[in-house]
Amino acid sequence: MEHSRRAVLAASAAGVVGVAGCLGDDTPDTPEYDCDGTEPADPDVEYRPVIGDPDSEVLVQTFEDFTCEGCATFKADIFPTIEETYIETEEIRYEHWDFPIPVDDQWAVPVASAARGVGAREGSRAFFTFADVIYEFIGNYSYDAIGYAAEEAGADPCAAIADAEHESYATPIGEDRAEGESRGLSSTPTVYVNGDEVEPSAEAISTAIDAVLS
Repeated sequence: MEHSRRAVLAASAAGVVGVAGCLGDDTPDTPEYDCDGTEPADPDVEYRPVIGDPDSEVLVQTFEDFTCEGCATFKADIFPTIEETYIETEEIRYEHWDFPIPVDDQWAVPVASAARGVGAREGSRAFFTFADVIYEFIGNYSYDAIGYAAEEAGADPCAAIADAEHESYATPIGEDRAEGESRGLSSTPTVYVNGDEVEPSAEAISTAIDAVLS
């Protein structure tokens, strides 16, 4: 299927209009969660957040730090366009990779760990829903925010909070970071299409994907 890059860019530009509350300026109200803090047993450390067609010839990998405002902007502005144009049509395989720089030492790994736990238990759609919601709290993270994002994704809030508190997925997150370092990655978001780094913009990603699909 051929795509109109003009349509892709128009959709991306339209997405910019509603972004002002996505970077921590207008966070939702959250409940207070009374969880027992039990350490999760047997986290699925092999889990990788993936959506789209698992057998596609086009692999898009995005390295993100959940405490990076540029990543929050990417998720709000650019990702929905790529999702609508290529993921929902199952023309690409889209993978999330963690690269905690970290911008925020306190929350980078805990939030990433909670996100992975949500995905491992409820599936990758839940992972990406959690990511969308939790980015609304960037700069104002808390365990209650993590619980709220998990509930919004249809997941157990106390399990997500426990994964954050105990950093249950620190090992695979560290392995992702090591992979990024081996590629010379030093900032986020960083996007690769079939192993080639591309600018994290709708136009550049679309151009790279279309070059493979054409």
